[in-house]
Amino acid sequence: MNVSLTPELEKYVDSKVRSGMYHTASEVVREGLRLLKEREELHQQKLVDLRAAVQVGIDQADRGDVVPLTRELIEDVKRRGRERQADRKSGRKS
Repeated sequence: MNVSLTPELEKYVDSKVRSGMYHTASEVVREGLRLLKEREELHQQKLVDLRAAVQVGIDQADRGDVVPLTRELIEDVKRRGRERQADRKSGRKS
């Protein structure tokens, strides 16, 4: 396999090798690909988790386990969110 890098990326790879962190350019590229793979896997897991959470909501709605969305409910959710945010900023647990 032959890989072409932009001059900027080539300088970056060379700097990593010169720093002693890696022995060869191939090691730098392998590490970059490993990190890319890890990031993609994390992204896929987040999508799986999000889909599962959405399904929970859909299932609750299908069972009728819902409450009407009112102005009061919206304001209450906002208030509780602001309180939790203030607690986090002050170091308190909510």
